[in-house]
Amino acid sequence: MAPHSERMSKVDTAWLRMDTDANLMMIIGVWSIRPGITLAALRERVAERLLQYPRFRQKVVEDALIGAEWVADKDFDIARHVVAEVPLPLRGQSRDEVLRERVGELCSEALDPAHPLWQFQLIEDMGDGTSALIARIHHCIADGIALIAVMLSITDGGKAPPKRAPKEPEEADWLLDAFLRPMTNLTVKAIGMTGKGVAKGVDLAMRGDTPMDSSLEMARMGYQAVSDVAAFALMPDDSPTRLKGKPGVGKTVAWDDSLALDEVKAVGKALGASINDVLLACAAGAIGKYLADKGEDPAGKEIRAMVPVNLRPLEQAWQLGNRFGLVPLVLPIGIANPIERLFAVRARMSELKGSFQPVMAFGLLSVAGLLIKPVQHAMLNLFAKKATAVMTNVPGPAQALKFCGSTVEKVMFWVPQSGDIGMGVSILTYAGRVQFGLITDTGLCPDPEAIIANFAPEFEKLLLLSLMMPWEN
Repeated sequence: MAPHSERMSKVDTAWLRMDTDANLMMIIGVWSIRPGITLAALRERVAERLLQYPRFRQKVVEDALIGAEWVADKDFDIARHVVAEVPLPLRGQSRDEVLRERVGELCSEALDPAHPLWQFQLIEDMGDGTSALIARIHHCIADGIALIAVMLSITDGGKAPPKRAPKEPEEADWLLDAFLRPMTNLTVKAIGMTGKGVAKGVDLAMRGDTPMDSSLEMARMGYQAVSDVAAFALMPDDSPTRLKGKPGVGKTVAWDDSLALDEVKAVGKALGASINDVLLACAAGAIGKYLADKGEDPAGKEIRAMVPVNLRPLEQAWQLGNRFGLVPLVLPIGIANPIERLFAVRARMSELKGSFQPVMAFGLLSVAGLLIKPVQHAMLNLFAKKATAVMTNVPGPAQALKFCGSTVEKVMFWVPQSGDIGMGVSILTYAGRVQFGLITDTGLCPDPEAIIANFAPEFEKLLLLSLMMPWEN
């Protein structure tokens, strides 16, 4: 390795090499800030807070034999990474329409590989007293959970990363523990992110006070892991819809923040479902309605979304890198009855509890990071054949954040799609609102705003039906 360099983990290398002309592996976020801030203030804050993370001063150097390395960028210039965007002309469009168009363009614009793989663009004046901050960060730097921790750290009063970070376990050791030794403490925590019941069972087996013989329990867990791998490989390809196909370069985005989180909580409580169940059911209904409006009968159809599952303790999110697995969640887009659809989603979520698939997928990504690009792409397109979308659901801060003395009124982000997947669904709760975002391939779905427009009405149906239910005195 070069002096002052750091070997990139195999999983992060997999994300680095996952870039294609059609799908760039960037996480893109937008903050709406009132009152607007200046470029000078933004650069000062980034220099003071964000650059405390060494990764944001490092570029990537690839080597065909050893993979990739993080190397300090000797030509680092904050002016290259924190830039001013010229005010966007409205041309008879709304502020959100113009911003949406610009974000879509940036989704297809690659970051400069000669320098650290991130950039902030600031539109100082959106014409209504607000600024828009568009952040683009390559997925090889960190996953969504880690980047949320990073972005929170640069807000007013944000917590800086530890001055002396404890040494992170070697990746080979971590992978061995999490993938090949499913009875270790770390894997118990990882599985606990998916199913508390299984985590409790493993914990009891490890303590030796379980009524079941621990060796039998260990054998059962091993069988579960093998079964999950086989089930994933043998899973039939996703239902064909107009949303599946070979994506092109063009991307378009849309978002909505009309739902109040308290109302979603109330509906979930009334119907015996989680907030997550309610939102996923609404997303499934919105997609099904879109297909029906396009003349495609969704009845009886299901699509899958690859959903990331965090595999790290949240207190270690500042360490950056990628530590998550993937599970295929079935979305019953063909069920018209909103209550029936909600219960179907709840049942699908229950089926995922206790699954080893997140850890298995992490292992696949580690293996993929060792392969040359063509082989890696062929391997990772296994995920694309099984799914129509990538979907992430992130709980954000309950109160609005402050940034450079101003208020961050809205927060939205979009996840990249790997392989030939052409849709990304992002759900974020922030300051009492639910932010629902879509990024789609313009060839497969040129009008994601039409799907977004169905989201709130689908929730209204659930709300109305929950109000009509009999209540005990």
